[in-house]
Amino acid sequence: MLGRLWTCMAVCVTRVQADIYRVVHLSKYVIGREFIWRSNTFGISFSQKRLLCSNSSMETVKASLVSIFRRGLVSVESPALQGLGSRLTPQIVETVLKSLENWRSAFLFFEWASRQKGYFHNCYAFNAMAAILSNARQKEQLKILSENVLHSKCYWTPGAFGYFLRCLGSQNLIVEANNLFDQVRILGLCNLNSYSYNCLLEVIAKGSDASLLEYRLNERKSLGWPIDKYALTPALQCYCNAGMFDKAMLIFNELSGKGYVDHHILAILVLSYSKCGEVDKVFAMIEWSEENLKISLNEKTFCILIHGFSRMGRVDKSLELYLKMKKLGYQPDIAAYDVLIKGLCKISDTGTACKLIEHMKESGVSPDTQIVFHLISCIHDGGELSQFLEDNWKDLDEEKGMLLCSSVVKALLRDCHVEKAYRLLKVVFGSDMNEMSKAMKINLEIQKLGTSCFEIVIDALCAHNLFDMALDLFQDMSKNGCIRSVRLFNDIINCLSSADRLTECSDLLNEMKQMEFRPTHFTFNCILGCLCRRGDAAGSLAMLREMRTYGYEPWIKNYSALVKKLCENGRLVDASSFLSDMSKEGFLPDLIAYSVVIDGFIYNDEWDLGLKLFSDIRERGYHPDVVSYNTIIKGLCKAKRMSEAEKMVDEIIINGLIPSVVTYNSLIDGWCKDGDTDRAIQLFYKMRVEGLEPNVITFTSLVDGLCNAGKPEEALRFWKEMEDKQCAANRIAYMSLINGLCKCGKPDLAFLYLQEMERKEMVPDPYVYIALLDSFASHSNTTMVNEVQKMMALLGLA
Repeated sequence: MLGRLWTCMAVCVTRVQADIYRVVHLSKYVIGREFIWRSNTFGISFSQKRLLCSNSSMETVKASLVSIFRRGLVSVESPALQGLGSRLTPQIVETVLKSLENWRSAFLFFEWASRQKGYFHNCYAFNAMAAILSNARQKEQLKILSENVLHSKCYWTPGAFGYFLRCLGSQNLIVEANNLFDQVRILGLCNLNSYSYNCLLEVIAKGSDASLLEYRLNERKSLGWPIDKYALTPALQCYCNAGMFDKAMLIFNELSGKGYVDHHILAILVLSYSKCGEVDKVFAMIEWSEENLKISLNEKTFCILIHGFSRMGRVDKSLELYLKMKKLGYQPDIAAYDVLIKGLCKISDTGTACKLIEHMKESGVSPDTQIVFHLISCIHDGGELSQFLEDNWKDLDEEKGMLLCSSVVKALLRDCHVEKAYRLLKVVFGSDMNEMSKAMKINLEIQKLGTSCFEIVIDALCAHNLFDMALDLFQDMSKNGCIRSVRLFNDIINCLSSADRLTECSDLLNEMKQMEFRPTHFTFNCILGCLCRRGDAAGSLAMLREMRTYGYEPWIKNYSALVKKLCENGRLVDASSFLSDMSKEGFLPDLIAYSVVIDGFIYNDEWDLGLKLFSDIRERGYHPDVVSYNTIIKGLCKAKRMSEAEKMVDEIIINGLIPSVVTYNSLIDGWCKDGDTDRAIQLFYKMRVEGLEPNVITFTSLVDGLCNAGKPEEALRFWKEMEDKQCAANRIAYMSLINGLCKCGKPDLAFLYLQEMERKEMVPDPYVYIALLDSFASHSNTTMVNEVQKMMALLGLA
């Protein structure tokens, strides 16, 4: 308070000084044949051609400028600005700056004004701009403004200059403020006094450069000004920031000896000790000040300390401060209560936390969502939770009760306290734990609270696989008259079906029908998906029949999953029959599902059944894609029915499709396994001609086939081509090459590729080592046999 009074007095004095200086320091300039008189302070320039504006004219200029610059981007050549520049005065500039809400607009206007012929900013215009930039936290623009002060050669009163320094200090521009202070003194732009030094000391005190502060203090003292309260206070702050508490205490004792200590000075010291975790020293200082200086902390400092100690885990000391605060008649704000209760909940002291809530209510402060959330989060006993809710909600009106409950539920879910949110609603409903009072039930109006709260909790329970709790809460909604939506039914059925809880899904579907809700396609497909994943063909068909009565289509992924499951279990005929039954029920299965069954036949070596089904679907009007053809071609190649496979490729082309890399890979691998490597190589070059790039599978098939055919040199040529094409060899490719080279009697070369494999951290299958052992043994190379055996032993294969 004294600091603000001192500042106001200084500003008033310096304004008077400025007026005097304006009259005395008029400088005369000669420009051509005209004389221009300029006031260095207010920058009022006028010639014989410029007349002073009347009040009404000034108001017009102000209004025009504010209107123009409020629009945002303004061109300096704008016709609207023409003629206004010659009518500028510092008073107009200061007023316009204070009327512009946006700092960019203000800075643009300030820069524009500084370029107007015959106009010069005064110190008050600079300060108006500095205040705007400081409030907007624009450090870079403040630096530019500081440089402009020196370029402008504007004269400053000590009060105005002190204000500008404080603006720089507010953004921690300590170096800039210090340099500006020196330059202003050197250029003689301000008659610096003790107030100017005090302002600079305040800025320096925001940092921790104690040596700079001491230098300025000594400089101030050498000029004959005594070190007063307003010089010592920044020194105290600076030493505290620097952690130099021995020197800080010397300053404090000096302030105390001169009777200068007040709430602000005491707060500087205790808050600094608090930041360093010196809790005991803080309390010692508070007690000493109360006893010897009869000074207590103010309300703001109490709250700051309570926050600090609670975050340090010293809730005991926070409570002591709270009690001391109450004793002095101060009222803690809700933030202080919040941090105290949060700290108590962390140590599970819910009893004291509940007492604090009682204190809050006695003081007329209602607990907010965050406070209630903290307490509910740490209450584990159902009866205690019920009592807490009754005590704290019974005095709330219906709207506040509903809003608070909803907010607490959302807060619990946000912090993943899903089960706590469930328990909260169970208590509110009174269906599982101790019943709440009748007044509580009437007050909350559960029927109106219902739907939104329950939906988000049920969704969260399902997401955490807590299905029993979700179902329990879902049934509670019905018992208490809350509206259950189709969406909520669907959400629960979806989660239950994913968890293979088919019985509950069916029960909920029946319940929907009883409530005259129309199940959606999503409802049925969720249950169908569960049946299909189980491989229940009969149940799936029954569900399809029911879906048909509603006019719904099954999802492809569901019945495709069923036929895949049946094929994996060897029930190929059942899979084919299911698709046939689907067609009879009026649902045309997708080609994907048929491809799955065909692939199943091929995988199980039922070539003819696969071909028959492929032929049947084409007769029914299906147009197989390349993927479907590839399935058949792969099977034919596996069965070494290569001529039929080649015919399928011709059919692909006739039907306007393009064979893929997979198509050629199957053919190349088939011909290699059939022993016709020449035909395989022809197809390799053919695919290249058609613009298809061979992949690692293509090269692996050729390498394996050529080695088996006793052509290792040709195999290595293709291997080199693969490397040149930067087609990275995989584990299978390496094993095929090593095994093939061993068959061709080249174990030494094969061993080099084994080492290359290991360098790439690939682990071969045991048969590769056995092939090497056999090949080295056949060449009577016992040294390498032993080497390979060592490698096998290290891998645990010996």
